[in-house]
Amino acid sequence: MLANPRRRRLMGEINVVPYIDVMLVLLIIFMITAPLLTQGVQVELPDANARPLDPELLKNREPLVLSVDREGRYYLNVGADENAPIEEDEIARRAGAVLARDQGTPVLIKADERVPYGRVVQGMVLLQQAGATKIGFLTDPKAVRALKELERRR
Repeated sequence: MLANPRRRRLMGEINVVPYIDVMLVLLIIFMITAPLLTQGVQVELPDANARPLDPELLKNREPLVLSVDREGRYYLNVGADENAPIEEDEIARRAGAVLARDQGTPVLIKADERVPYGRVVQGMVLLQQAGATKIGFLTDPKAVRALKELERRR
């Protein structure tokens, strides 16, 4: 039996073109979905040179955040729809459930700088009634705020 001189040799290379195509599709998907994941309640935080939170405080714990928008509506980052306004009695119920499960959960208020102070205090009282003993306020550091202003002007 004679050997066939036209016999094909086995190819020892990997064709990476399909992998590149898959990576490009994934890149496009992530570029489209990433901005959607970071949307939340639009709040213009007040400027302050406050100390940052201790990383040990937030270690392995998601903080309970009560947001107050420009119109004075409340939002809580717990529940089915975090971007929907929430009633005051619902704040106490949801926050109470979270704090009953873990009393050490960090509790923060994120209020727009234009909202009346009384509305922020009312939110703080609701959190205290739910069982929060320590409540922090989120602010924008002045340096970060200056960078945001520069980006807006461009």
